[in-house]
Amino acid sequence: MRSEREPMNKTRIAILGATGSIGGSTLDVLARHPDRFDVVALTAATQVDAMLALCARWRPRWAVMASASHGRELEQRMRAEGLPTEVLVGPAALVDVAAHDEVDAVMAAIVGAAGLEPCIAAARAGKRLLLANKEALVVGGDVFLQAVREGGATLLPIDSEHSAIFQSLPEDPATWSERVHKIILTASGGPFRTRDPATLEAVTPEQACAHPNWVMGRKISVDSATMMNKALEVIEARYLFGLAPRRIEVVIHPQSVIHSMVQYRDASIVAQLGTPDMRVPIAYGLSWPNRIDSGAAPIDFHTLSAMTFEAADAHRFPGLQLAWQALEAAPGTTAVLNAANEVAVAAFLDGRIGFTRIHEINVETLSGVTMSPPATLADLLALDALARRVAGGHVDRLTHRHPS
Repeated sequence: MRSEREPMNKTRIAILGATGSIGGSTLDVLARHPDRFDVVALTAATQVDAMLALCARWRPRWAVMASASHGRELEQRMRAEGLPTEVLVGPAALVDVAAHDEVDAVMAAIVGAAGLEPCIAAARAGKRLLLANKEALVVGGDVFLQAVREGGATLLPIDSEHSAIFQSLPEDPATWSERVHKIILTASGGPFRTRDPATLEAVTPEQACAHPNWVMGRKISVDSATMMNKALEVIEARYLFGLAPRRIEVVIHPQSVIHSMVQYRDASIVAQLGTPDMRVPIAYGLSWPNRIDSGAAPIDFHTLSAMTFEAADAHRFPGLQLAWQALEAAPGTTAVLNAANEVAVAAFLDGRIGFTRIHEINVETLSGVTMSPPATLADLLALDALARRVAGGHVDRLTHRHPS
């Protein structure tokens, strides 16, 4: 583990996925504490305008774009405005920035499996790794955790549910298995919690992305609507906290006030509450084991009308059960599930398949991929690519666009 920095030194931050919702919330928290943090690297996929504005505001040393064409455009526009930031491009640049000696902490907020390689690089380099990219654990599994151990990295969960669990657990991880009976992940139920399941095939991407409580990107919003987001969180919790899958439970809590809970052996429950604002877990991850101002509004208990809880409807949300099935299957199955879901959600957002076909593609891909247990990053990337090809074939079949 990296040694503690001196109090007067600023923590140097790299934000992977700076133009997304998590990136924006992170920068909002950092802006409240200019004496504590220094933004040294920002990365984005294709959003040149947004990245240009961020570089003008934060003056990072590096800006990384996913493609060479977007990188060239950004560099030309920054030179025209006299900005000093060095522009880098491609996956290798993401890895280099995540592991660089001049970076102390990495906010990992790249959506999907694309964030796995820089997360592993940051872990091997011993960074404080703020993990908002759940796919790093869902895909990386034990390979990712081994990199964390070998590098001595500090791994801190940023998902609101996993941050809540982390805050509710005993300080000593060695006691978790003995003292904890189970962890309880809460879920809002998304936009279709009360909708007739028979009507879900006809929902549009715009309807699926209209989350009632959280402002999120389109992919994660669809995952919330299918509850695949919660399935991935179950898998992430299994790897983060080391409890058996049967000791992880999901309960619907529409108000999103209780972010998750830990039930102890004596039947007492410790929960973390707060307004649904991602700046809270982000601020905790940035300052752990201390706490800093997040900018979020506190709960006003005088206006809080009710907190209700429901069982997750397996008929409305069949994808949720895939979490436990994948965890009980061969190593690597969770990576296949994630790849299939990314392909299926992208096809839904593109209008190629209906909403309920997402689950169908996930199930068919899980049954259609034979794997050997992945032992390296290369194994994981190969398995991810195979699963995407299989899932893509199912999409083509459903849309009558058979590959040549």
